[in-house]
Amino acid sequence: MANYETHEHDVIVVGAGGAGLRAAIEASSQGLSVGLVCKSLLGKAHTVMAEGGIAAALANVDAQDGWETHFKDTMNGGKMLNNWRMAQLHAQEAPDRVRELERWGAVFDRTKEGRILQRAFGGHKWKRLCHVGDRTGLEMIRTLQDRGVHQGINVYMECTISKLLKDGERISGAFGYFREDGRYVLFKTKAVVLATGGVGKIYPVTSNSWEYTADGHALAYEAGADLIDMEFVQFHPTGMVWPPGVRGLLVTEGVRGEGGILRNSKGDRFMWKYLPEATKHEFAADEKEAQEWVSATLEGRKSEARRPPELSTRDNVARAIYTEVKEGRGTEHGGVFLDISYLDADRVKKKLPSMYHQFKDLADVDITAGPMEVGPTCHYIMGGVRVDADTAESLVPGLFAAGECAGGMHGANRLGGNSLSDLVVFGRRAGAGAAEYAKKLGASQPTVHERDIDAAVEELEAPLSRTGGKNPYDVQKKMHEIMSTYVGIFRDEKDMETGIAKLEELKKDIAEVGVAGSKLYNPGWHLCRDLKNMIVAAEAIARSAHSRKESRGAHSRLDYPNTDKEKWGKVNTSCSKDGDKMKLEHTALPTMPDDLRAFFEQKEPAHA
Repeated sequence: MANYETHEHDVIVVGAGGAGLRAAIEASSQGLSVGLVCKSLLGKAHTVMAEGGIAAALANVDAQDGWETHFKDTMNGGKMLNNWRMAQLHAQEAPDRVRELERWGAVFDRTKEGRILQRAFGGHKWKRLCHVGDRTGLEMIRTLQDRGVHQGINVYMECTISKLLKDGERISGAFGYFREDGRYVLFKTKAVVLATGGVGKIYPVTSNSWEYTADGHALAYEAGADLIDMEFVQFHPTGMVWPPGVRGLLVTEGVRGEGGILRNSKGDRFMWKYLPEATKHEFAADEKEAQEWVSATLEGRKSEARRPPELSTRDNVARAIYTEVKEGRGTEHGGVFLDISYLDADRVKKKLPSMYHQFKDLADVDITAGPMEVGPTCHYIMGGVRVDADTAESLVPGLFAAGECAGGMHGANRLGGNSLSDLVVFGRRAGAGAAEYAKKLGASQPTVHERDIDAAVEELEAPLSRTGGKNPYDVQKKMHEIMSTYVGIFRDEKDMETGIAKLEELKKDIAEVGVAGSKLYNPGWHLCRDLKNMIVAAEAIARSAHSRKESRGAHSRLDYPNTDKEKWGKVNTSCSKDGDKMKLEHTALPTMPDDLRAFFEQKEPAHA
């Protein structure tokens, strides 16, 4: 019989980023007992790294904007593979969620008239991103934390959930440990909301921090939920490439939104030649028109000029940079130049304070005096837990998911700024869904089985008692090599088959990892558990990518360079647990109703 402490709540939320906080706030507001579990310290959520802004069709700068255009941009950005209902709800509800943040104390940048200021971002037709300089995510976390703490939510910091517990088919609890000393903890609950973020640490170069080890994806998968669209991994076009210690650290798209220009080592502004034929008409035809757009933005005046080519979608810009470097036109350190130094230095420091200090402090580069070196970095996964669009519930009764660990909203490629609005729109819906589910159970508390707790403890203890086990850091390095070599930005059949075979071998290594010492302040022991989560996501990405024989959004195949609308444009990939194996299926996309489909047959949807 293992020793563990026990806490009981109506709803447990795993993850304290934007989605988790908003879910906890919503469930708590309905009078339920809510426990918020976070792997790191409160305030350390990865949401703070989302710098450029939150997308919402407020139409404060461009009066033509409306939810219909935002919906259309999101679907087009996702290459029509999005769950249409999620994209619709997101576009319709994002403005209310932004105004709600404002009421709760978020201090957004303002127009001259005092309304929330909005900036341009890649893939968005109008200036749509509400922002706080380049620290928007930080302001959101501050605001949501204040709201949540004052509501009396119970917070369990530096606590890792290792297993979801079930009573029959429904959720009954969550088991884990506190990271400082390894003491075990059981959370008895009626409903669990997963809001654990992404999977970036399975790749060697990532903008993601150490927490992003696919925890929610793997917990849901092991509990019986589906993972959809896992092949779609977004490589953000602009991460720092120098010095090595900060390689991959995010350089916000806001730099390009404020007029930043991409050039290769020869000084060529290269993005024009990478614009897809279908979207070329949306962008400036030459340097003169692009500069007119920037000038109009700086002066706050209306202009007919089209946006610069650097504001193409992230998947397209990332592939363009990757190609420039691969073909020998990269910088000394393997990137390209991003230059905003031609603008007024004081304006740059005001609009992009975090970027100014980030480059000055970490790379000794003054971005007001010269260009930055940037390159693609693993940033975001569009794939995740299959959920109901309205309630955010998975296929497992009582299990909900929101934010990056939920799939469907972004399709094959996420537009910048849509992540922050996704967090609050579906965080709220997940919290409401979990609360409603818990209320229906009433006084009935699902049963936690002692045998499941014993199994969870045994799994966690195994690496500590394994003599001569594999070094978990060596195993993670192997995973990095496999994913970057065989399932990176560009993919083909032979590489992915090799990668899948190597991942199968890696599973054996993960089953044999071992560490010396105790559970007290032992990061190697934490990694042993994280590897079990990461291998689930890595295998799902590789198998899904191998099965999708086309290029679409963030999934680029050298052997299938075209997009196949007839076959692959109508299905999601779906990974589920089948005994000890991963089962992969192709499931039909939800059918979009005719009134929404009509938007894509119009030049511009009429704004209601």
